Amino acid sequence: MSKNETDLTTGFISSSAAILLFGSNYVPLKKYDTGDGMFLQWVLCAAIWLVALVANLILCCPKFWPFAMVGGCIWATGNIAVVPIVKTIGLGLGLLIWGSFNALTGWASSRFGWFGMDAEEVSKPLLNYAGAGLSVVSAFIFLFIKSEIPSNSCSVDTTPLMMEHVINKTQDPCPGYSWVDKLSTVQSRIVGCSLAVVSGILYGSTFVPIIYIKDHSKRNDSIYAGASQYDLDYVFAHSSGIFLTSTVYFLVYCITMKNNPKLYPEAVLPGFLSGGLWAIATCCWFIANHSLSAVVSFPIITAGPGFVAALWGVFMFKEIQGLQNYLLLIFAFCIILTGALCTAFSKI
Repeated sequence: MSKNETDLTTGFISSSAAILLFGSNYVPLKKYDTGDGMFLQWVLCAAIWLVALVANLILCCPKFWPFAMVGGCIWATGNIAVVPIVKTIGLGLGLLIWGSFNALTGWASSRFGWFGMDAEEVSKPLLNYAGAGLSVVSAFIFLFIKSEIPSNSCSVDTTPLMMEHVINKTQDPCPGYSWVDKLSTVQSRIVGCSLAVVSGILYGSTFVPIIYIKDHSKRNDSIYAGASQYDLDYVFAHSSGIFLTSTVYFLVYCITMKNNPKLYPEAVLPGFLSGGLWAIATCCWFIANHSLSAVVSFPIITAGPGFVAALWGVFMFKEIQGLQNYLLLIFAFCIILTGALCTAFSKI
């Protein structure tokens, strides 16, 4: 098997693992109250840093580039909005919006060389454009899938894993009551959609510093000359940026709450598990970026998790039922598969 074939095999296996884990990482948290999300995001990021530390030790501690931390800072900034997004417009619509902007930002910045990066070329540009477009189109299909939500909105098991829920404004506040619950339905939609757009753009920019370092490592006059071309060598710096930024945000939150933050002890272990799954998925994404390049891996990896989350909703939580919803899921899968194949063949 040639090196190119080995890279393609490694890249697609890593992409598949990343899709499965990204689509499943919120499952452990489904039955637990997460409040306003500030405590949860810190727990998630602590788990991410620990997994990255293990990966760094396995890689024999490659050189630490502080600039790679900026990508982690960008991701952590987008991540603090996840719980408000889920509370206002639901995980399904939120994932649709931030996933689409994530895919477009990550793909376009790599393809056209934004932010000082080198533009990445593919052998079949039209197939690459088609694959990126289909990855976004597939996300919109999930908008039309309806989920069955229990009528008791104060139950910790009422937040649907996949689809948008209707916020009941007439009931008394739940134990996890936060500022987003005070918004009207229109305000919730505006705030949630706006936050999802911003988060998506930030998520799509998270690899920019690493790709920038790799591109400039080939230039003798650059401070990054000789830097590693292996993406996974930067995972510890990236995750350190995530944990540092999330800690700063959490401390600011504690000050704002006058040293009386809302803590949810029952969410600690599920939060660590969720963060661990995310971190492993990200390591797989780093490997896919190295093997396939970001212009190929981004459309594939950002399109699949929504479908995986929908499958959890069908088979595990029984949120998605009915022939129409099943047909839409099958149609979405066909679009995702077609887009992935277009993107894959654009590299060959």
